[in-house]
Amino acid sequence: MAYQQSSHVTQRQTSAVSTNKVLRNTYMLLAMTLLFSAATAGVSMAMGIGQMNILVFFIGAYGLMFLVHKTANSAAGLLATFAFTGFMGFTLGPILSLYLSIPNGAQLVMTALAMTGATFLGLSAVALVTKKDFSFLGNFLFAGAIVLILAMVVALIFNITALALAVSAGFVLFSSAVILYQTSEIVHRAGETNYILAAVTLYVSIYNLFISLLSLLGVMNND
Repeated sequence: MAYQQSSHVTQRQTSAVSTNKVLRNTYMLLAMTLLFSAATAGVSMAMGIGQMNILVFFIGAYGLMFLVHKTANSAAGLLATFAFTGFMGFTLGPILSLYLSIPNGAQLVMTALAMTGATFLGLSAVALVTKKDFSFLGNFLFAGAIVLILAMVVALIFNITALALAVSAGFVLFSSAVILYQTSEIVHRAGETNYILAAVTLYVSIYNLFISLLSLLGVMNND
C-alpha cells in the first residue's frame, strides 16, 4: 500500500515536471517567434512592400504550417517554425503600413497590440491558475474554424463588408477560445505535449486576435 502511494506521488511529480518543461519551452519559443515576426514586419515596412496577393498568402501560410507539422518532432521543426512566423510577420508589414498612414493609425495599432497582450495574458492566467480543463472546447473549435473559414472566403469573393466584420468578431472569440484550450491541453497533458506545435498554435491565435481587433478598431474609428 505504501509502495503504491509512493509510486503515485512519483508519477504526479514526474508529470508536473514534464508539464512545466513543455510550458516553459512553449512560452520561450512563442516569445522568440513574436520578436522575429516583429522584425520581419519591420523589414517589410522599411522595404515598402505592397499588400500580398491573397492566393500567395494562403499558399505560403498553409504550406509553411504544413511543414511545421511534418517536422515538429525534429530539429528541423524549429527552422520551419521561424520560417512560418517570419513569413506571417512579413505579410503583416503592409497592413501595419496602411494603418499607420491614416489619422490616429499609430494609436489604433498600439491599442490593438495592448488589447491582444492583455487578452492573451488574462486567458493564459485563467487556464494556469484555475487549472480548469477546457478540453470540451475542442469540438466547438473545429466547427467554428470551418464556419469562419467559409465565411471569410465568401466575404472576400463577394466583398461583403458586414460579413467581413462579423468574421473579425468571430475570430476574436475563436482565438480567445483556442488560447484557453491550448494552455489547458498542456496543463492537463490531455493532448499537446509538443512545444513546437503548442507555440505555433498560440502564435496563430495571437496573430488572428491582433488582426481582428485592429480591423474592428479601424471600423469603430471610421477608418
